[in-house]
Amino acid sequence: MTTMDTTSEQYILTLNCPARPGIVHAVTAFLVGEGCDITEHQQFDDTDNDTVFLRTSFTTPAGIQQAHLEERFAATAEAYAMDWRLRDASAKPRVLVMVSKFDHCLADLLYRWRSGTLDGDIALVVSNHPDLREQVEQAGVEFLHVPVTRDTKPEAEERLLRLVDEYAVDLVVLARYMQILSDDLCKSLEGRAINIHHSFLPSFAGAKPYHQAHKRGVKLVGATAHYVTADLDEGPIIEQEVIRVDHRKSAQELVLRGRDAERLALARAVNWHCQSRVLLHGNRTVVFD
Repeated sequence: MTTMDTTSEQYILTLNCPARPGIVHAVTAFLVGEGCDITEHQQFDDTDNDTVFLRTSFTTPAGIQQAHLEERFAATAEAYAMDWRLRDASAKPRVLVMVSKFDHCLADLLYRWRSGTLDGDIALVVSNHPDLREQVEQAGVEFLHVPVTRDTKPEAEERLLRLVDEYAVDLVVLARYMQILSDDLCKSLEGRAINIHHSFLPSFAGAKPYHQAHKRGVKLVGATAHYVTADLDEGPIIEQEVIRVDHRKSAQELVLRGRDAERLALARAVNWHCQSRVLLHGNRTVVFD
């Protein structure tokens, strides 16, 4: 006796294509024709570049497979020159977190993962220092110490790429990883690596940026989460967090406020990426939050 599949599935369709009439109708008509139920739909019309961005979440009738939908939608996508992706919403992206010695972003991600509020599955933590091993392993995550020196950096980066393949990693998160990635590694991880860094108005580069900011009497501290590119800290921005401060705050208090901003901006960026809410377009992002 054959058992029929009576379970519907949830999928997310994301796309961008040149603007023209009929795009939304074509997508929705296809989904309705397949018996799907649209649960969320967002779009953005970039009039400066004549491009449409779209994210549609939907459920399927029982027994409809992803391969079937992809095969059937291909003709519509070709007709409108769509750059598109269909993803099973139940499959959480696998995340590799990279960290050095500062643990605030890592601890926040681990907490969200253990509490079920992170939409990615942390598969592995890699660090160029051994300091955070106990904290990571107590959370139930594997920890690997991969030392990095000027002489061993190429081998360390090759090992990282092998780990990405070995653990089937979908997203690499630099949670205050204090090493500059090579141009080749940045290109290999294009669109699937997120970094976090402080951001000030005005900005301060180099050592102890919060102490520099304190001396200048800044009124805002913040953080920027962005995709990793070969241009240091200049990749497409996903999220930014800003916290107001004043003259009463010490340099150490600015550090603590800045870490709060880093945690929040990074967590939101990781979640939005894992939910397929971030669409890359050149050096910009469209974020359907």
